[in-house]
Amino acid sequence: MMAGAAALPFVLRNAGAQSYPTRPVRVIVPYAPGGQTDVFARLTAQKLSEQLGKQFYVENVIGASGNIGTGQAARAAPDGHTVLVVFTTFVINPAFFDRAPYDPSRDFDAVTLAAASTTVLLVNASVPAKSVKELVDLVRANPGKYSFASPGVGTPPHLLGEQFRLALGLDLVHIPFNGLGPQTASVLAGHTPISFGGLASAEPHIKDGKLRVLAVLSKTRSRMLLDVPTMAESGYHDMEADSWVGMLVPKRTPKEIISILNREIVKIIAAPDMKERLAGLGFDAVGATAEEFAAQIKAETEKWAKVIQAGNIKPQ
Repeated sequence: MMAGAAALPFVLRNAGAQSYPTRPVRVIVPYAPGGQTDVFARLTAQKLSEQLGKQFYVENVIGASGNIGTGQAARAAPDGHTVLVVFTTFVINPAFFDRAPYDPSRDFDAVTLAAASTTVLLVNASVPAKSVKELVDLVRANPGKYSFASPGVGTPPHLLGEQFRLALGLDLVHIPFNGLGPQTASVLAGHTPISFGGLASAEPHIKDGKLRVLAVLSKTRSRMLLDVPTMAESGYHDMEADSWVGMLVPKRTPKEIISILNREIVKIIAAPDMKERLAGLGFDAVGATAEEFAAQIKAETEKWAKVIQAGNIKPQ
């Protein structure tokens, strides 16, 4: 009798998972409509609706650099009917903001790291450096002269620049802009000749010779830039960083439901048509396991917290 009672919750959990979802699923995107993360979420939600037989609908809950929507998702019922789609800032905000309404590992269970975009170290073509070492030597020989651009304080490109500056002890000035457009314009004009940015958005300017890539920040070389070394190959380790899009659910969501979501999402992003759409957004399909993504979230949360503290970086 006791053995049967002990087995009962397992049976019930599996029964619930088999019928999942039982109603429409809210897919929270804590950013404005039209961006890369939002487009990815809508494409994936449509496919999930088709594959699981219930509507997955996207809701943009914007504000406070993603904190409002993410905080809502953290407080949602852990039953699989709320899914959160996040960008790299998800692991940055808790250290950057004094009162972020969530903890990445405590409040969420990972589903999958869905896609990633290669980040590169760029310089204006007028900069004489042809390698990372030459750039480091150039900055050291001219303290305070060189600057790097970012789309804003606390953004991934800003923190990458700070990590680079702090790790190598460089007198390198940070110039924040209000968005990617102004940042790119400044780097192209040579006003702020150094930046860390996405390969996809920089590619046209690399091709026309206005920008030069010194290194990629992925673990391996980019298939689009096979002749460009990684930061590690250039002799600068612990500077790996890609931009990514991932999917999560509130903490204590049943593992069976997480497994269903992971399986279906991985299937979606592996399809040729979705890979093509992701490439158009500047992403490569990944489809990590829930465990792999959870480990990455923990590692990156700790890494960026150290950079933010060491650089005394605060919201402006």
